[in-house]
Amino acid sequence: MLIGWFSSGRDEAARVLLKETLKAIKEGIIKGEISFVFVNRAFGESEESDRFLKLCEELGLKTLSLSSEAFFPGEKIKNKERWRKLYHEEVLRLIEPFPMEVGVLAGYMLIVSPPFLNRLPLINLHPALPWGPKGTWQEVMWELIEKRARETGAMIHRVTEELDRGPVLSFFKISLKGPQFDPLWDELEKGQVEDLKEKEEAQLLFRLIREEEEKRETPLLILTLKALSEGRIKLESPQSLDLTQEIEDYLRRKE
Repeated sequence: MLIGWFSSGRDEAARVLLKETLKAIKEGIIKGEISFVFVNRAFGESEESDRFLKLCEELGLKTLSLSSEAFFPGEKIKNKERWRKLYHEEVLRLIEPFPMEVGVLAGYMLIVSPPFLNRLPLINLHPALPWGPKGTWQEVMWELIEKRARETGAMIHRVTEELDRGPVLSFFKISLKGPQFDPLWDELEKGQVEDLKEKEEAQLLFRLIREEEEKRETPLLILTLKALSEGRIKLESPQSLDLTQEIEDYLRRKE
C-alpha cells in the first residue's frame, strides 16, 4: 500500500507520528511504504516545521513542500475559497509523479479544497468519537469537560467537505470515569467553558484526558493503516471498526 503523508509539521507530535508509522512499516506491521511527505511549510518559517523537514531528510523520505504562507497572500485575504482551490491545485501538480493509494492528513492544518479531496482518498485523525465534538483538540477537550462526558476517544475518517465528519474507518473509546477521573469530576462545579478554564480541577482534567487520548492516537493510526493494508478495512466502504482492545494490547506490548 502506497501512503501519501500530509503534514504541517507544527509540533513534536507530528514528528513522533511519522517516526512511529515508519517504524511500523519497517517492522512489517503495516504492509506498505510512504511514497512521499508533503509539508505546507518551507524552511525558515518556524523552528518546529524546520525540525520536521530535517527529520524527513534524515529518514530518507521523498519530501515536497509548498509554503501556504507565501502562496499568493493577497488572494488569500480577498477570497479564501479561491485561494484554497489554487493552492491545492498546485499541491496536486507537485505530488502527481508520486503514486499513492491513501493520503494521511497527519497534523495538516489547512482545510483542503473540494476538488482536492474528491481527487484523492484522504483520511484524517480526529480526537473525538464519531458522535463526539468537532473542532481542534483543545476545543474538543473543553467541550467534553463542559458536558461532563462519560467517555471519549478518537477516530480515523474519510475526509469530506463536512469538517471532522465523513465515513468512519476506525475508532477507540476510553472511559472518563474511575479512580483517576472521579475525584476531579467530584470537585468540579458545573459551568460554561470560559468559567471552567479558570479552575484548577478543570485544567487537571483537561491535561489528563488529553494525555490518555494522545498516547492512543498513534496506535490508532498505525493499526488502521495495518487493517487497510491487509484489506480488513476498505476505503470505499468503511465499516467503523472498533480498535479499542487492539490498541490496549498494542500499548501493553510496548511497555
